[in-house]
Amino acid sequence: MKFRIYSVATAFLAAMALATSCSDSTDAIGSSISDVVDPVSVETASFDIESQSILADSVLSRATTGSIGKVRDPETGAYVTGDFMAQFFSLENFRFPEKSKLVTHDADGKEQRGIVKADSCELRLFYSSFYGDSTSTQKLTAYEMGKPMNEDRNYYSNFDPMTEGYIRQNGIHKDKVYALTDFNVAKNERDTSTYEPYITIKLNDPYIDKDGNKYNNYGTYVMQKYYKDPSNFKNAYTFRNNVVPGFYFKHKSGLGNMAYIDASQLNIYYKYVNADTVATALDVFWGTEEVLQTTNYTNDKATLKKLAADNSCTYLKTPAGIFTEVTLPIDNIMSNHESDNIAGASLSFQRINSATESDYNFGAPKTVLLIPKDSLYSFFENNEVYNNRTSYVTTLSTSASTTSSGNCYTFSNISGIITAMAAIDKSNRSADWNKAVIIPVTVTTTSTSTSSSSSYYYYYYYGSSSSSSSSTTPAKVAHDMTLKSTKLVKGTKSDSPIKLEVIYSKFK
Repeated sequence: MKFRIYSVATAFLAAMALATSCSDSTDAIGSSISDVVDPVSVETASFDIESQSILADSVLSRATTGSIGKVRDPETGAYVTGDFMAQFFSLENFRFPEKSKLVTHDADGKEQRGIVKADSCELRLFYSSFYGDSTSTQKLTAYEMGKPMNEDRNYYSNFDPMTEGYIRQNGIHKDKVYALTDFNVAKNERDTSTYEPYITIKLNDPYIDKDGNKYNNYGTYVMQKYYKDPSNFKNAYTFRNNVVPGFYFKHKSGLGNMAYIDASQLNIYYKYVNADTVATALDVFWGTEEVLQTTNYTNDKATLKKLAADNSCTYLKTPAGIFTEVTLPIDNIMSNHESDNIAGASLSFQRINSATESDYNFGAPKTVLLIPKDSLYSFFENNEVYNNRTSYVTTLSTSASTTSSGNCYTFSNISGIITAMAAIDKSNRSADWNKAVIIPVTVTTTSTSTSSSSSYYYYYYYGSSSSSSSSTTPAKVAHDMTLKSTKLVKGTKSDSPIKLEVIYSKFK
């Protein structure tokens, strides 16, 4: 451990940085200079940080993107399978046309009106991105849900609707063979910026509902539920609980790609009279972030356990794979500094580049979260966002360098979490009281714009009396549910390559 006393000038700058970080007021800066410089001393210290890999087991599955497919990590050999559940919503007070305007045809081709019958029905799974070889052939099965997964509980990535009894017995189970590159679509169309790839599952087979009623296809069932009781389509809740509980899409065979499903559709085609003309209609029920979607991941547990036990490094691996745990030496940090202020504490984790050469290596997580280990589950269940006091977010440096200034995850100031841990009474300390976890995440932000009027003097010299600025605010932090993997340099109890650099300040 090394200490040194800063110069008076440096101490002043550190104190001023601390002062401005604690208050937006600048009224007293001029009068406080002579009061602050002399009595403030600043010291620094460096501490060894120990780290290890821990298995994630499962994570809260609250992402807006579903995953379907099976892949193998070229670097570690671990297999990952993605299956997902999608529900669909009806717009507020949705309406089909008046029943008398519906048009169908009998077996002889004769036109009939006022009969509720869909021409066809399908599911579409849209994906804007994927991992792996888009030409690899895979097979999935679409299962009809017997009951909805309502939002009155938390669903984790190991929640399996099949084993939990959510799949309808004797309901729809439709196989679909697909490749993510759809060769049925011309290449010049696939290459356009407006092309949106999707997987289609047709639901045109005869359908029997849970009450034993028979329909020519699933679309006709949905339409007849409406004409029997339109209130079933009042909103998303009534629709999923009374009409369409959802579908579970399960990988059945194949290896080589994982599609990230941004949105899903339940499409119903039918004919109706529109201004004395028979027209074909398409009504779409969307599965997006407005309703619940969950992904169930199956990881290669044996391989993950082997990776987590590797003492040469630690891992960050998603989805629901491996996190890195760090032990903060709180008692050592605070020893002989109980009355000091922790003005700064920086911590950096060096990334180890993959030695495996493959076009399909998993990318490194872009954004990671640091939180107390005791908050590993509650942080996400309570929809918390990072506050830069006890939770922090940073991004992988863009430099390709392997020096301490590049290719690493750096938390520039985690003084708040150190102070919070130090304040825990010794009689209330849990086994993980001084441990923190690094977790790959995705962060959703909102932007706000503000404008303000400048002073008379600004206007006089620069000719403008107003200015504007924009800022972003974190709105949601969720587990990264895409395929990511990287190694980090491992920290040890002594002579650790990971150092926590602490700055103390105090009044003399």
